[in-house]
Amino acid sequence: MATLTRDEAEARVRLLSVQHYAVDLDFTGAGEEGAETFGSTTTVRFTAREPGDTFVEVDPATLRRAVLDGRELDPAALADARLPLAGLAAGEHELRVEADMRFSRTSEGLHRFTDPADGLVYLYSMCCMTDGPKVFAAFDQPDLKAVFDLAVTAPEGWTVLGNGVATPVSGEPGRWRCATTPPISTYLLAVAAGPYHSVRTEHAGLPFGLHVRRSLAEHLDKDADEIFDITRRCFDRYHEIFAEPYPFDSYDQAFVPEFNYGAMENPGLVTFREEYIHRSAVTDTERELRGTVIAHEMAHMWFGDLVTLRWWDDVWLNESFAEFMGYQVLTDATAFHPWIEFSTVRKPWGYDADQRPSTHPVAPLAENVPDTASAWLNFDGISYAKGASALRQLVTWLGEPAFLAGINDHFARHRFANATLADFIDAMARASGRDVHAWADAWLRTSGPDTLAPAVDHDETGWRLDLTHTGNRPHRLRLGAYDAAPGDAGGLAARQDAAREIELGSEDGQFTLRSPGTRPALLVVNEGDLTYAKVRLDPGSWAAAQRALSSLPDPLTRCVVWNAARDMVRDGELPPGDYLAAAAANLPREPVNAIVQGVLGFARHQIADRYLGPDRRTEALGTLTALARELLAAGHGDADRRLVAARAVIDAATEPGEIRAWWEAGTVPGGPVLDPELRWRLLHRLAVLGAASEAEIAAEAERDPSATGEEGAVRCRAALPDAAAKAAAWEAMFDPADRLSNYLFTATAQGFWHAEQRELLAPYPARYFPDARAMAARRGHALAMAATRTGFPAPFTDTATLRLGEECLADETLTPAFRRGLADQVDDLRRALHVRGEA
Repeated sequence: MATLTRDEAEARVRLLSVQHYAVDLDFTGAGEEGAETFGSTTTVRFTAREPGDTFVEVDPATLRRAVLDGRELDPAALADARLPLAGLAAGEHELRVEADMRFSRTSEGLHRFTDPADGLVYLYSMCCMTDGPKVFAAFDQPDLKAVFDLAVTAPEGWTVLGNGVATPVSGEPGRWRCATTPPISTYLLAVAAGPYHSVRTEHAGLPFGLHVRRSLAEHLDKDADEIFDITRRCFDRYHEIFAEPYPFDSYDQAFVPEFNYGAMENPGLVTFREEYIHRSAVTDTERELRGTVIAHEMAHMWFGDLVTLRWWDDVWLNESFAEFMGYQVLTDATAFHPWIEFSTVRKPWGYDADQRPSTHPVAPLAENVPDTASAWLNFDGISYAKGASALRQLVTWLGEPAFLAGINDHFARHRFANATLADFIDAMARASGRDVHAWADAWLRTSGPDTLAPAVDHDETGWRLDLTHTGNRPHRLRLGAYDAAPGDAGGLAARQDAAREIELGSEDGQFTLRSPGTRPALLVVNEGDLTYAKVRLDPGSWAAAQRALSSLPDPLTRCVVWNAARDMVRDGELPPGDYLAAAAANLPREPVNAIVQGVLGFARHQIADRYLGPDRRTEALGTLTALARELLAAGHGDADRRLVAARAVIDAATEPGEIRAWWEAGTVPGGPVLDPELRWRLLHRLAVLGAASEAEIAAEAERDPSATGEEGAVRCRAALPDAAAKAAAWEAMFDPADRLSNYLFTATAQGFWHAEQRELLAPYPARYFPDARAMAARRGHALAMAATRTGFPAPFTDTATLRLGEECLADETLTPAFRRGLADQVDDLRRALHVRGEA
C-alpha cells in the first residue's frame, strides 16, 4: 500500500471537498470457518473545485467494480491501493466502489477473531491511521471530513455497533443501519459485529453501552457498575469544563480481542483492549489505569473527533491533550489519584523516549512528518507523556481558568473541522493575554529533557542552593525542604514555610537561593512534580532519601525522588546497586502501591536484568525476592499489597521450590489464591527455571481454554529450556506463512528470551536481525513494533549484539517502524553497557 505524503494530501484537499460516505459491509460469511474476506461497497459524494486528477485509496483482496458518475472505471488501474480518478471536471461527483476486503489478524483494518473458548467469531475495525482503506474506499486523510452512513449485513443473532446508534432493519434479518454521523475523519469510522454480550444504560439522555465477547460476560457484568460510574462521572465533568456539549448520539465502549493499543477514540464507539475487563484479581492501581484510559478516550470526543488535526505533525493535539485531560478529569471526578501512576510509569516512558536518538519535538515541524509512515513513529512517550507534562506545566503557568477558556475558544472556532498548533496557541494567547507563542516554541518545538541539578552548601550564615538549569525551557516549580522528623522515627518532615515557588526563564542557566538556618536534610527540586525535567539530587539529599524516602508526606514528591534516582542510574551517575538498596530499605514502608509497583518493575527488569551484569544478576534477584517476601509478610489485610508482592516473588524466583509449593497448593500462603493470571505467571516462571513440563502446560491450557489461556500456553512453551521448544517457537514467530496473530507473536516472544537460558539461546541473536527484518517487511507496522519491543534479544546485553544491531541499522531498506523500534533498542543496549562500564 502506497504511503500518503503531506504534499499529496495538501494537493488533494485543495482540489476536493467530500460531503458524504455510504458504506455497506457484508459480513454474512464471516462466522464460517476459514472465512478470509468480506464485502464492502462504498458510495462517496464529493466536489472538485476545479478540473484535475486525484485518487481514492482502497486496499482489497479483489476490486470488483468502480463507477465514477455512471462511468465504469478499469479495476486493473488499481495500484498500491490507489485507484486513479483522472480528468475530474469541476463540480459534484459520485464514486461507487465494490470490493472484497481481507479480514485482518493484526488489528489493522477489520480484525476477525475466533474465540478458542467457544468457537464464536467477532469482528471490529481499526481504521487509524492508514487502515481505513482496508475496510472501505476513502479519500483517506484527516482534513477531508464527511458525513457517514453505515449499513451492515451480518449473521442473524449478531450485534452490530457503529459510530451512530445501530438499529436492525425491520423485515430484513441480519441487516443493520447506523445513524448518520456528523462530519468526521475517515480514520475514525468504526464498526464491530458479532455475538457480543452487552450491558446498556442511559445517561444525560444518551444510550451508553458496554460490550465484550460472550466468554467474558461474567467478568464484564462484575465490572460494569464501576465502569459505568467512571464513565458517567467523567462525562459530567467534561460538561462542566467544556462549553461544547458531547457531539455524538451515543457512547458505546467495546472491549475487543487482540487490540494493538490501549484504546481507540472512534466517535460514539470507543474500542479498548479487552484486558481492561479483568478476569483475575487486580490492584487498585490497575483499576485506576482503566479509569484513566476511559477518561482519555472520552477527551478525544472533543480533542481529535470534534476538532481534528489537519495533518499528522499535530498528533500531540490529539494525544497530549487526551493524556493530560484523562489524568486530570479522573482526579477531579473520582476518588482515584492517577497522577501518581503517571509519575511512576508514564512520565519515565516519556523521559526515556526523549533521551534516545529518535527523540523529536512534541509538535514537530510539518516537513519532519512528510508522510504517514513517518507519522506512525510519533505515537510514543513524547506525544503522550511528555506532551501531557508540557500541558500540565502550561496550566501551572497560565492558571486553569485561562487554560479552559482557551480550550473552549478553540472548540468554538473549529468544531467539526480541522485545526493546527498555531490555531490552538492563538486561542490560548487570546484567553490568557500571555505570550503563549514563545512558551510553545520553547516547550513544543524542542526535543530532549532539561536537567535541573542542585548543589547545596552551608556556612555559619545559613545555606545556599545553586541550581544549574541545562536546557532552554521556562519552568514554574516548587522547591521542597525536609528535615529529620521529631522523635526517634527516623523519618523526614517538611520544613515549615520552606516550600518555594520559583520561575526559571528559558535563559536561566543558574539560579541561586540563600536562606538562613541549617541546610535541609533533603532538598527536592520540582516538589509535587509540576514540571517536566530530569532532576538531580545532591549527595546529602540522596543520603537522606536512601534512609527515609518513604516518609516524605507527598506521594508525588516521592515519585520525583525515585525518578531522579532512576535517571541517575541510567546516566551512569548512581551505581545500580545503590538504587536496589534504596528500594529494599524504603519499599516496605511505602504506603502507595503504584510507587511500589513502579520501583519494583524498574529494579527487576532494568537493574537486575541489564544494568548489573550477569555476574550480579542472581544476587540482585535474591535481594528482590527477600524484599517481596517482606512486603508479602507485612501485607496482611491489604490484598493489593499482597498481590503486588506475590507477583514480585514469582518474577524474581531463581529456584523453583517456593513457587512450586504455591502451584501445588493453589494459593500463596495467606492469599492470594492462584487465579488464572497468577497461575499462568507462575507456570511461566517454572518453565523458565526448567521446573514445568509440556504435560503441565497442556493441562493448564485445557483448564483455561480462553484466548488468554492460549497466549499463556504459547508463552510457557516458548520458555521451556529445551532446544526443540526454542526451535519451534522461533519458527512460529518468523515462518513466512505468518500464522500467528499479533498477540500470539508477542506471547511467544515474551516466553522465548530469558537471561537464565543464555547458553541455550546463544545461536539466536544473530538470527534475529535478518528474520525480524523480513517479518516486519511482510506484516506491517504493528508486528514490526512487536518484533522490536518483545522480540529483541534483550538478555544479550553485550558488545556483540550491539554490533549486530548497528550493522542491521545500516541497511537502508528497513521499514520505518522496524528501524525506529530497533534504533531505540540498540540505544538502550548501548546505555546499559555504559552503565556497566563496558561501552
